[in-house]
Amino acid sequence: MSARTHTRPHPASTGGVDIRLPWWALALPTLAFVVLLAVVLNPTDAHAAAGDPVISQLFARVQQLTGR
Repeated sequence: MSARTHTRPHPASTGGVDIRLPWWALALPTLAFVVLLAVVLNPTDAHAAAGDPVISQLFARVQQLTGR
């Protein structure tokens, strides 16, 4: 005796795709694009921040150790 297979009912089609994105899903990539575009257009504002000498010494030491 064969068993009946149950099919899942399909949701009613509204004729279009209904995809809703949260506001930040469009705002954050747009903001990142604008910031990067501003950096590219005006590279004088994209200077490195003055760091603590301890951190730069630490990075130099790590570079020395990995360079061997």
